[in-house]
Amino acid sequence: MDLMRASNPDLAKRIEGRARAWIAEHGAKFPGDVKTGVLGDSKVDEENFEDFDNEAACPLLDPDSGKCDLYAWRPMTCRVFGPPVRMGDGAELGHCELCFTGASKDKVTACEMTVPTDLEAELLEEIPLKEKTVVAFALLE
Repeated sequence: MDLMRASNPDLAKRIEGRARAWIAEHGAKFPGDVKTGVLGDSKVDEENFEDFDNEAACPLLDPDSGKCDLYAWRPMTCRVFGPPVRMGDGAELGHCELCFTGASKDKVTACEMTVPTDLEAELLEEIPLKEKTVVAFALLE
């Protein structure tokens, strides 16, 4: 967001406004500390996160165009969650429903991506915030 704030302050303010609005709307159900944005690490918090506002639009999505306003600098979760990726034991193929609106299961499966685990670990080391959070809170850091 720092690059966005420097290069396009008006857009950065709109994004930050949407992030604050998202937190105001969904924060009461956030399974963690709503003041810091850090997800809880208890078993109950983890279970609650599985169903936490999955249908809520990301605050980075422009409400008029549906496009990501931060695409070039999008968060790691978007880089690895947009494309279909095997999750957990490999049986479930997780993907962003916004990216595959109207696509059949076969089409989604045909787009499956394998995440290089060494690269993912390397990139995670570069991230200054080590606690787990969601996009809306990360945008306001």
